[in-house]
Amino acid sequence: MKISAIVTLKKDVLDPQGKVVNQTLKNMGYKNILNIRQGKYFEIEIHESDKEKCKKIAKEICEKLLSNVIIEDYTINIK
Repeated sequence: MKISAIVTLKKDVLDPQGKVVNQTLKNMGYKNILNIRQGKYFEIEIHESDKEKCKKIAKEICEKLLSNVIIEDYTINIK
């Protein structure tokens, strides 16, 4: 089963990389950009057919390795 995980900084955590990208786009002429937040995208293939087990495994992976749960949120999508 394929799973995607998107990890982003929590809303109240400063995102300096996102601010730099936002300012660079404005400098390039994209004046209508309001805000950009950077993140990480992962595609995970799990040899498991049970969706609930897959979701549990993906949650464990996100919490133990892919994200810093103190400053980052994550979203899991099962395909």
